[in-house]
Amino acid sequence: MRVGILGSGLMGGKLGTIFARAGHEVVFTYARSNEKLKKLAREAHGSARAGTPSEAAQEADALLLAVHWSRIEDVLNQTGDLSGKVVVTCSLPMNDDNTDLVVAHISSGAEELARMIPKARVVSAFNTVPSEVLFGVNQSKSKSRRLSLVYCGDDKGSKAVAAELIRDVGFDPMINASAVSATLKVMPRFHHELAERFAKFKLKLHPQKTFTSALRAFGLSLLPICALEDIVRFRRDY
Repeated sequence: MRVGILGSGLMGGKLGTIFARAGHEVVFTYARSNEKLKKLAREAHGSARAGTPSEAAQEADALLLAVHWSRIEDVLNQTGDLSGKVVVTCSLPMNDDNTDLVVAHISSGAEELARMIPKARVVSAFNTVPSEVLFGVNQSKSKSRRLSLVYCGDDKGSKAVAAELIRDVGFDPMINASAVSATLKVMPRFHHELAERFAKFKLKLHPQKTFTSALRAFGLSLLPICALEDIVRFRRDY
């Protein structure tokens, strides 16, 4: 698969590297310097190279959007026409100082993105995990039990593409919601169900380790999806 990385920061750089090592043709774009893009391509090995958002968009079968929300408009202006393109977004709709969501409750970042590029096929994935765990998950993907990763989208074909990339990283695709509701609408249902289970066992949502252990106790292999501190700490990734 030809994959264009729109935003080669922490998330984009690591995911692009993993995709390249899995055998995909990867184009790293949109970073602070062209040297960084070239360095990522060299270290990724495989079929990886540096390029521009426009080049990536024209050639790619799928695009990973991994920029800070404040950079969405700028990177989209550089890509050109995205009609028919699969766009996998891990960009969270955070404000400039990453203290609050700018889109929430009645919509989601993926839905807002889909309105910006209505002819593209938008899928939300990789936005429930911090970049720090990606290489570790990839290195342990041969284990019998994989960690789950939520992804959402409206288009069946684009969801299949996202699921393939999720598996290549080392996760087990989960939920596959039929609406581009991203995790914003999917997770509240999960939180509610989990809270009910916790109440029965009188568990408290305190330290992350306790929380993760509780998830596993209930048979859930979710990688701290509900560790909101990891989401709020989402870095300015461009």
